[in-house]
Amino acid sequence: MKKKSVLIAAILFVVMVAATVIAHKAGATFTGTFWALVPPLVAIVLALITKEAYSSLFVGVVLGAIMVAECNFMGTVDTLTVDALTAAVADNAGILLFLVFLGIVVALVNKSGASRAFGKWAQTHIKTKTGAMLATFALGVLIFIDDYFNCLTVGSVMAPVTDSKKISRVKLAYIIDATAAPVCMIAPVSSWAAAVSGCVESESYSGIELFIRAIPYNFYSILTLVFVITIAVLGYDYGKMADFEIKANVDGDLGILDVALNDEKQEMKLKDEGPAEEPKGKLYDLIIPIILLIAFCVWGLLKNGYDSLGGSGSIIDAFSETDAYVGLPWGSILALVLIILYLVIRKVVSFEDAMECIPKGFVAMVPAITILTLATSLKNMTGTLDAKTFVETIMAKATGLQWALPAIVFVVACIIAFATGTSWGTFGILIPIVSAIFPETSGLFFVGISACLAGAVCGDHCSPISDTTIMSSAGAHCNHLDHVSTQLPYAISVAAISFVTYLLAGLFNLGGFTWLSIPIGIALTIVFLVVMKNIVSNRTLPKA
Repeated sequence: MKKKSVLIAAILFVVMVAATVIAHKAGATFTGTFWALVPPLVAIVLALITKEAYSSLFVGVVLGAIMVAECNFMGTVDTLTVDALTAAVADNAGILLFLVFLGIVVALVNKSGASRAFGKWAQTHIKTKTGAMLATFALGVLIFIDDYFNCLTVGSVMAPVTDSKKISRVKLAYIIDATAAPVCMIAPVSSWAAAVSGCVESESYSGIELFIRAIPYNFYSILTLVFVITIAVLGYDYGKMADFEIKANVDGDLGILDVALNDEKQEMKLKDEGPAEEPKGKLYDLIIPIILLIAFCVWGLLKNGYDSLGGSGSIIDAFSETDAYVGLPWGSILALVLIILYLVIRKVVSFEDAMECIPKGFVAMVPAITILTLATSLKNMTGTLDAKTFVETIMAKATGLQWALPAIVFVVACIIAFATGTSWGTFGILIPIVSAIFPETSGLFFVGISACLAGAVCGDHCSPISDTTIMSSAGAHCNHLDHVSTQLPYAISVAAISFVTYLLAGLFNLGGFTWLSIPIGIALTIVFLVVMKNIVSNRTLPKA
């Protein structure tokens, strides 16, 4: 089956390259046309066929480079190395460093035995599967500053808890992903709020004011949170997620990547060779490093924002001007130094053990770093091919259906974010277009902006080449494509409900009752999940 998938993928790649060359010779224009979206679409299709992310992403990057270079061989090689891969590493240097630092912190905490201590505490205080999922959800909501920080921190902290309740790692990854971008997108103080504010050009509203006014109509983000809480309380799953949950519950197979098991394998080896030393770490040896990490990362974001403002302004102003690619590495390196000092002074790890955790932390993050680099390279190619112009042309044809425009904007944003793997790039493209479509005096102005933001989160949530999706699977230490395939039915369910809710918002606006769409959307989500539970009741898993 694997060989057949690879053969199909190889044939698809050859066909697409041949089609590209033929189209170029026939005089086709790649820039600003549908061709601009072909490389990411090919990468996504290949990933779904082969169940392998690295080669699929690389193929998409190569195809994009061929188009950018207009089928010139040396130009393709130059574009691939300089404009795609090298630029991706340079663009993401700060986040790549943050990933490494965070990986080292996780390795240090594991080495100290604090993770095990937390697992024992959780087994005593968190009694059920529902409790474990809701605790994971609550932590994800609390860490609303940045989605990358959210994904990796929540995964590292909550994995021992969810493991103890036989919750699969793909379910953990879903809860992480569902409380990363959706929470950041409705939090006024976050790196996402800053990004949206920077895309807004309004005569009547500041960027942050427009963002806040749009929050109530960000249906996908809000309904995703409702969805997670409801499905945790109801205690069941459907689609591929149910298969993984049954496997975890019955066979004890949680779906953990081998890299996450290295420490456990080492412990088993030590037991075979002789008695291993009892870990010295306590629960507060986990809590204190996390507090240090959060505090210094928030400080780093604020410092960078205030530096951009010239040292004055409010906290919200600082967050609106901050650069997470600078602030997070600043904060995490300082936190890492203090965490090492704390653990060494506490004598729960030796200095030599702490130094050994540095390469371990880096190695643990290599898969995420590789996928993120390739995904960013693919986005660079899509941007160079000017997908924005193609989207503008499509959107301009839909201006006659004013009441249905929010739903249309939502779908378009979903497609762009899914194909390109970026929320920020999507609303960067669409917000100026949406602002031009909806007058600021229109009752649908904020709904339209929200539809753009919600669609960007939805497409990002579904896409296998999304950085947040990559971070979530990395944080949960599960197979990336398993995370995508199990999350997709849930994300599509919420997307369908959100689409209906945006249609209702457009219709209700005609009578001035736009706000009614909010409770109706929440009710639809809960009713849908109750009905689904009755349909799949024979697959319901025990809560405890």
